[in-house]
This record gives sequence, C-alpha cells and structure tokens, in this order.
Amino acid sequence: MATDWIDIGVNLTSKRFDRDRDAVIEAARHAGVGHLIVTGTSVEESLGALALARQYPGMLTATAGCHPHHADGLDDEGLERLRELQAQPEVVAVGECGLDYNRNFSTPEAQRRAFEAQLAQAVDAGKPVFLHERDAFDDQIALLREFMPELKGGVAHCFTGTEKELEAYLDLGLYIGITGWICDKRRGQPLFDIVGRVPDDRLLLETDAPYLLPHNLPEPPRDKRNAPAFLPWVAEKVAEARKQSVEHLAWQTTRNARRLFGL
Repeated sequence: MATDWIDIGVNLTSKRFDRDRDAVIEAARHAGVGHLIVTGTSVEESLGALALARQYPGMLTATAGCHPHHADGLDDEGLERLRELQAQPEVVAVGECGLDYNRNFSTPEAQRRAFEAQLAQAVDAGKPVFLHERDAFDDQIALLREFMPELKGGVAHCFTGTEKELEAYLDLGLYIGITGWICDKRRGQPLFDIVGRVPDDRLLLETDAPYLLPHNLPEPPRDKRNAPAFLPWVAEKVAEARKQSVEHLAWQTTRNARRLFGL
C-alpha cells in the first residue's frame, strides 16, 4: 500500500495503549503513517497529548479541547488551561469539541456553553476546530455558522452523518474526516455511498484508534484494538468507494492535512 499517510485523529492517551504505546507509534511509522495527530478530549487528556507530541517531535502533534461528554466539568479554570495549551506550537487544533445528545453524559446546556467557548478560543488561537457531533446536528451547525467567518477552518471528525448533513458541512468550508466506520458493511454502507461527494481537497483520513477497528483487516487483532498502523485499510475502502487509486488518496489526504493543520 501507499505510504506517507497522516492519521488526523488518534486517541493515543487511551489506557488501552499504556502497555505498548511506543511500539504502536513505531508500527504506524513502519506502515507508512508518518504523522499522527493525538486527540485531546479533556484538560488532562490534552496535557497528555501535548506531552506525547513533545516526546515525538516531527511525527506527533496534538489537539487541545473538551469533548461534549466532559462539558459539565469544564469551568473557567479549565477553559483557561485549555487556552494555554492551545497556544503551544505542537497543538494544531482546538478540540475535540462539539455536541453529543446521544447519551447526554453532560447536559445539552453545558455542552453548548463549552462548545461556544471553544469556538471562541479557536478564533483567538487562529487554529482550526476538531469537531465531534452526534444526534445534535441542528444545534451544532447553528453555532458553527455563527463562528465560521472568523474560524481558521475545521474538520467534521469521524463523519457518519447523512448526505444533507455532509453538504451542510461542506458548504461551511469544513473538511470531512473518514474513519474505519466506512469498512463496516452494515453500519457503514450509507457513508460508503456518499463519500464520493466529498471534494478531493476536503477529504481527511483517521483511525480514531483505539476505536472503530476496520472490518476489512485480513487478520484483526484478538483484542479488537484499532491502531494508526491500520489507516491504510481505511484508505483502501475509501478509495474503492470513490473509484480512486490508493496512491492518489495518500497524496491528496496528506496534502489536505498539511494545509488545514499547518504541518
């Protein structure tokens, strides 16, 4: 498979990587995944993501933000700590932030407050947003429309929505992040059917490891843990759906990631 991939979303601070994190990073390099963006989902996880980026300069960068699940606990002190993290050169995006009404681990009101605050932080930092959304599209798009004129772009991370939602995100100028969800023959078929509507210059690839193990792996790991080394298998399915070569996808998505995140 082609090399020089960029995985724009890896949860490398997950405890599931504690036993072999360095080996996971080396395996990614060996698989041709030359750059990983480590996702920050809380103040603590964002600190960990930054520490990893500093441990692997040139190969790892990070995001800093608060996932909607943790919005209830995000106070002014937490926002200030995130602001400080977002100013660091190794941090290339604000997030993972957004809205998630699927389980409402945090109240919708707290989620909206946290999301709006982080959108404002992204404007101040001059960095793109790394977006999460589930069952909250109308509220999410309304806030994004308010802030997009001042934002330095962003990506709809792990997009699994409808064609209408895809078009709305594209109309805002957002990039679209595709994960191993597309490799699931049952759940991923609707995404497979519409991913061809994403323009070449707006497409990004990610594993969201350790989650969303691609179902097309020839020898899936027994523990079902996803890893950045498996990004080429996500790309293979995306290439099939878009009727493009894997080599073209490697070149284009790497170029897109470098442009959006300033890598």
